[in-house]
Amino acid sequence: MSHVMNTYARLPIAFTHGEGVWMYDETGKRYLDALSGIAVNTLGHNHPRLVKAIADQAGKLIHTSNLYRIPLQEQLSDRIAETSGMDEVFFCNSGCEANEAAIKLARMYGHKKGIELPHIIVMESAFHGRTMATLSATGNRKAQAGFEPLVQGFIRVPYKDIDAIRKIAEHDHSVVAVMLEMIQGEGGVNVADETFQRELRALCDDKGWLMMCDEVQCGMGRTGKWYGWQHAGTKPDVMTLAKGLASGVPIGACVTSGKAAGLFGPGNHGSTFGGNPLACAAGLATFDAIVDEKLMDNALAIGDQIRKGMAEALAGVAGVVDIRGRGLMIGIELDRPCGGLMARAAEQGLLLSVTADRVIRLLPALTFTAEEARTLVGMLAPMVRDFLANG
Repeated sequence: MSHVMNTYARLPIAFTHGEGVWMYDETGKRYLDALSGIAVNTLGHNHPRLVKAIADQAGKLIHTSNLYRIPLQEQLSDRIAETSGMDEVFFCNSGCEANEAAIKLARMYGHKKGIELPHIIVMESAFHGRTMATLSATGNRKAQAGFEPLVQGFIRVPYKDIDAIRKIAEHDHSVVAVMLEMIQGEGGVNVADETFQRELRALCDDKGWLMMCDEVQCGMGRTGKWYGWQHAGTKPDVMTLAKGLASGVPIGACVTSGKAAGLFGPGNHGSTFGGNPLACAAGLATFDAIVDEKLMDNALAIGDQIRKGMAEALAGVAGVVDIRGRGLMIGIELDRPCGGLMARAAEQGLLLSVTADRVIRLLPALTFTAEEARTLVGMLAPMVRDFLANG
């Protein structure tokens, strides 16, 4: 009997190793990985550059603590600043920690402006984490149930509803920030259109609010640009990263710019493990591979291929609501709950997830090839057809 706490409805599969975008279980069965550890394995599995960077660094220093300078952390912060145009980086270990830091920043920003009870506008169907503050910011009652009382200080609006945000701006003077994902991952791969993004940026500038972009799932080249907000050119005041930043080694980052920069000083926030040498070496190797192998261009091309392939294969099929996404962040929405497709796909050697009850979510590694994309469509489309026809 396992002593692992029962917090996941796990499939009865254990993997022993991976190669590229393929994984192998204890029986030797091969699986096409279209999930990438939920957008974590940016470079797939056993990428030689990443493996070498981790092994080399493990032989030197794994951890030193943030009581001392960490040169690799400084180098990684430079890469994030160079690719985003932003100013400061705080390193932690996960997406929820990065978002927790963003929430604390917003509150400090509000207090420095003399706002006693600062509020943050958040979105319906959002997912920002499972700590108490990030869970409270999350727009998922199922995830929140049983953990009340939630943290106060959040005002929720429908996703992409700029008019709802403007109405709040007219009468609520306690707002200090808006926090959102440019593409909602757990919420169903919902994409914020560029007009909304630009209008929100302008409103935040007009009101002196912080615009805070959760890039935990869609950042690090997954959408075809380093960060999802870059498609609209709406540089945020705060950006959070994690998942794909170090291709599987735990790391998170809270990045600031403009009026959000310089808010934290010594003692305001911290992290024991955050930005340690091992994680930063993996992060630097990830940046280098994305650039040298032109993986953002690949994400755009292969993402388009998968979406078009699925649209053609499922054309006219009753029950297919939408096929959407950007780059290698893809959602296929059906008209009914389809959670069982995750296990069915695994039985047939394909790894994916189902989110928001009825959205098939695909998050392939940025190294996915055209041939592997054809294989994915060839496996998934008949499965969806059969599910919709026969349940």
